[in-house]
Amino acid sequence: MNRPFNRKKDKSWMHTPDALAKHHIAYNAKFLGHTEVDQPKGTEVVKDAIRKLKFQRHIKKSEGQKIPKVELQISIYGVKILDPKTKDVQHNCQLHRISFCADDKTDKKIFTFICKDSESNKHLCYVFDSEKCAEEITLTIGQAFELAYKKFLESGGRDVETRKQIGNLQRRIQELEMENFELKKQLQSLQEQLMFAQVSPAGCLSPSSPSTDIFDMVPFSPGTILAPVSASNGMKAAKLPERSAKPYSGKDLFGAEPFDPFICEASDFPPDIQSKLDEMQEGFKMGLTLVGAMFSLDPLDSCS
Repeated sequence: MNRPFNRKKDKSWMHTPDALAKHHIAYNAKFLGHTEVDQPKGTEVVKDAIRKLKFQRHIKKSEGQKIPKVELQISIYGVKILDPKTKDVQHNCQLHRISFCADDKTDKKIFTFICKDSESNKHLCYVFDSEKCAEEITLTIGQAFELAYKKFLESGGRDVETRKQIGNLQRRIQELEMENFELKKQLQSLQEQLMFAQVSPAGCLSPSSPSTDIFDMVPFSPGTILAPVSASNGMKAAKLPERSAKPYSGKDLFGAEPFDPFICEASDFPPDIQSKLDEMQEGFKMGLTLVGAMFSLDPLDSCS
């Protein structure tokens, strides 16, 4: 805190210590914005920042944009800049990061402070417009600095280190929450890919067992070995007889030679069948004799 205070003001602060140590003091102001500066302190540094932000606001005002209103909450822990309606925190400037605070002597409604950003480590100059209490706000920030310094001396620096550790832990918690969120997204993506891989091109799930027909039986496919499959109704299907892998032996199912009338001998037939064959053979010879007589041929020579 580089703003000089005279001893009369230092001895008669406007707020009680508990108001800043246990609570906060709220002020309303217009926020001109913040801009990066090269130095953490200096009157000329803040004057250049004020001129720059005033010029930018003049251009925006000519375009019809109004200067936004904010609420400042000042305590021994820092200065919070909030939206006055929603109470959303726009900026949280910790007190140990504020290196300079001053009000503009040429323009009594302007006050500013320089704060080092916690993420970029850049020095940012915040400029505000308050028609009635610019100097009071600057003095309140000065009182918060004095109380914070006294508390630092009483605690031997332990309080500041504790706040730093808490801040580091809070940042680590935010990082872990982001990592957890990314891991959940990756897990969901993998689950979707796995479900897509289990779906056939026609849009049906790949069957884990052979499909059955309307009679709850596995359809026959040539060249496949049939195996007993449990029916969907819980009953076990009957075991099919295994086909012999031995080559064809020339016998039928009962172990007998198959019947072939062209290669069998006369003794192979029963008597009734043999008589019928003899009659058929005699008739066949008579037919050949008649045909041979018609063509003047010897039927016996033609048959031999």
